[in-house]
Amino acid sequence: MSEHDTNGTAEGAHAVQYDPASSRYDVFECPDCDNVVLALGRDDPPMSCHGEPMQRVADCDITVKPPDVRQVLLDAFGLPKAGLDICLCVIGEGPLSANEVAETLGYDRSTVTRYLNKLVDIGLLRRSELNREEGGVVNVYHSVDLERMRRETLIGFYIWAGEAAALIEEANVTKQDYMDENPDRELPDVFWESFPDD
Repeated sequence: MSEHDTNGTAEGAHAVQYDPASSRYDVFECPDCDNVVLALGRDDPPMSCHGEPMQRVADCDITVKPPDVRQVLLDAFGLPKAGLDICLCVIGEGPLSANEVAETLGYDRSTVTRYLNKLVDIGLLRRSELNREEGGVVNVYHSVDLERMRRETLIGFYIWAGEAAALIEEANVTKQDYMDENPDRELPDVFWESFPDD
């Protein structure tokens, strides 16, 4: 049995076809060049190209596996389930210290500290020092402004998506170059092995 079905999605995975009528986003393209843009929550083209409004993409022949928010956060920001749990804990109950987060979630303190620092670096949380009544200070973690979080995560995802799109375009151009140079040969199975994993 094949690992992938004829649509290129993992076996048994639910695939979706792009339907602009039911989407929460739109894809626009220029009819005269390869310019394509993604827009959230817009009815009008987000920009023009060659002095003319871009056109909404009406269909797409490729079906895709719909993303899961946890997988998106892992792929785009390197944030697995533990990191998401920690982020949501601080957003819901913060400000909290690393010890308090670890006690609340039952995670090892070193794991919590590692992800708290990563979440601060990403921009999803902020860190400050709190004076203890018994003396000394402790680092506590807070949620950032939700509007700022929304903006930063969307922009961060768009940057990641742009990098992914550039990789796809590079693969397509390389494939086309190979086919142009070898018109009588099939694309070898090892073709994709020439692209690095990282």
